[in-house]
Amino acid sequence: METIVLDIGETLVRDDRYWASWADWLGVPPHTLGALVGAAVAQGREATDALRILRPDMDVEEAYRARAAAGRGEHLDESDLYQDVRPALGELRAAGVRVVVAGNGTVRAGELLRALDLPADLVVTSDEWGVRKPDPEFFARVAEASGAAPEATLYVGDHPADDLFPAAAAGMRTAHLRRGPYGHWWADHPDVVETADFRIDALTELVGLVGSPDPGGTAAPDASADEEPKVVRRGALRSVR
Repeated sequence: METIVLDIGETLVRDDRYWASWADWLGVPPHTLGALVGAAVAQGREATDALRILRPDMDVEEAYRARAAAGRGEHLDESDLYQDVRPALGELRAAGVRVVVAGNGTVRAGELLRALDLPADLVVTSDEWGVRKPDPEFFARVAEASGAAPEATLYVGDHPADDLFPAAAAGMRTAHLRRGPYGHWWADHPDVVETADFRIDALTELVGLVGSPDPGGTAAPDASADEEPKVVRRGALRSVR
């Protein structure tokens, strides 16, 4: 692997603060919103559908702007990072791997992430690119940012339909991270098992994948050169966004 590209939410950054801030804005207990997010995840729906259950007529983007105008917009600091982020990214760069952070997020999220000075060669969000996952154009931009051939690029994320399936369809290698609601709930789904080149429980496992087609352990089996090309199936996960 020459380049490793990482998702943002529930890959690098915990979403606790994000959902707690929405619960506070809507005036509901965090547990209530958290339970609704879990229900949406289990049904293969958008996590933001949890907000629409509470406020059926809610325009999420409009509400986001209202929060920002009221001084209650996005915030990220070191405490929002998973503990393995800095060690893992630092080890990858020390091993000579290009590290790119590219995931769905606002322009503000991109600014906040870059302010954390992560050990990464590039940090960019979907709103900065003007296209969101799972749109194939997003992964075309990832391929450009990678600076390596698709087969030498590994995309890492927790979300099957936003991360795993479209990255594989773009010809990249993929690592599914068992982290966050989507990562845990869908980890053992047959389509995830079939599609992922690797299945990991922590970002610190990534350095062991560099230069190895299959390091063993949690890595998914890799197809040999003589086998049919991998077919990216969605099945019951088709609606996961």
